[in-house]
Amino acid sequence: MSLRSTTTPHDTVHHPVFARFYAKLSPVVDEHAGVAAHRKELLAGLSGRVIEIGAGNGLNFAHYPSTVSEVVAIEPERLLRRRAVDAAVRAGVPVDVVPGSAEALPVKSEAFDAAVTSLVLCSVRDVRRALGELRRVLRPGGELRFFEHGRAEGPVLGTVQLALDATVWPVLFGGCHTARDPLAAIEAAGFELGEYRRLRVPASRVPTPASPCVLGVARRPAERERAAPGDGTGP
Repeated sequence: MSLRSTTTPHDTVHHPVFARFYAKLSPVVDEHAGVAAHRKELLAGLSGRVIEIGAGNGLNFAHYPSTVSEVVAIEPERLLRRRAVDAAVRAGVPVDVVPGSAEALPVKSEAFDAAVTSLVLCSVRDVRRALGELRRVLRPGGELRFFEHGRAEGPVLGTVQLALDATVWPVLFGGCHTARDPLAAIEAAGFELGEYRRLRVPASRVPTPASPCVLGVARRPAERERAAPGDGTGP
């Protein structure tokens, strides 16, 4: 693994009550709300070296295809990180669980073929910096796979989301914000959006503030080829 030195504390996030709640409830939600199928779709077709931020308790690990040579999984919360280490042992591909912050990734630039964010951009402290770091560590042309919840398209639920984000939701749910716009943030960070689709999780008639989701792919733009001497494009 290509690490770089960093002064970022290992445990930059500490939500012990929420972490215990999430570790216990998330496998149930994966099974009964269809999240496991979305995780599998998110990771299908990946290959090479992959970095995943906010790996939580490692629920994605079982869905990485065998074409992935290595996963570096960043998780700042210590209890969830311990659960992720256990999940890594059972994974079908090599997974290295590493403490760290999404805003200061402890890895070298352009070291990965793909990056994964899965229900995490809602809770990072600085979305712009986190996505900037992912762009830095991806090779030119590398993929960003994302499965995120965010801002509702309708005005009623959108207003509810904003009110909750300004009051109780981040406190109760480990810093989560419901009204962030992941697509706009990804484009603002310099990624080129590819195919994506909107979905509701769970797919119930009455949505929750965290139900509106988007699943898709973006890419770090490939560097332009340098002009060859004598091709007429240089001075």
